[in-house]
Amino acid sequence: MPDLLSFVLLSLSSIIIVVNPLAATLIFVSLTGSMDQAAKLKIAREASEFALAILLIFTFGGGWILQIFGISIEAFRIAGGILLFGIGMDMVYAKTSRTKMTATEKYEGQDTDDIAIMPLAIPMIAGPGAITSVIVLMNEALEMGPAAIAAVPIAVVAAIGINYYMMKNADVIVRRIGQREYRAVNRLMGMLLIAIAVQFIIVGIKSAFPLLSGGFA
Repeated sequence: MPDLLSFVLLSLSSIIIVVNPLAATLIFVSLTGSMDQAAKLKIAREASEFALAILLIFTFGGGWILQIFGISIEAFRIAGGILLFGIGMDMVYAKTSRTKMTATEKYEGQDTDDIAIMPLAIPMIAGPGAITSVIVLMNEALEMGPAAIAAVPIAVVAAIGINYYMMKNADVIVRRIGQREYRAVNRLMGMLLIAIAVQFIIVGIKSAFPLLSGGFA
């Protein structure tokens, strides 16, 4: 039971942190500033729905996709840990992660009719970090049983639900959160994400090189 509880908390926290609803909300505000409320709500709903679909597809089919390309879960876990580490470092140093959204993508997104899909849903919400997290977590859940398996998609739904709620109430949230508060929260979440990333790498190395396990005990 303690292991299951720890896994549930890890799943929920890692997915929420890497989705980063607060950052997504701020980008959402910048992209929809000239739109009316109805259009904003439509974009928030569509972006959340599309991001949810993408993450659930990789949650249940990520392992199969890796098999097609001949990628071991250990290699993907280590690579994913490195990716999440980079995202966490960007958050700590108050930078916009390049795996999330580049200036070019933001500019191009403003000139398109469907910013809900690009760049909001991808790569802002369901970016490489989030996709990596759900694949790695689901692989670990398969070894723990049905309760752990159910925890991963539930965590995905919870994270996207929080993201949708924040985008839906973006105007109120932005008025109440200043830049200083945003940077403080973002850096704290970045530190947590770095710790999760390091744990991903350690577990991946232990699985790929069992003889080295003693050095990480």
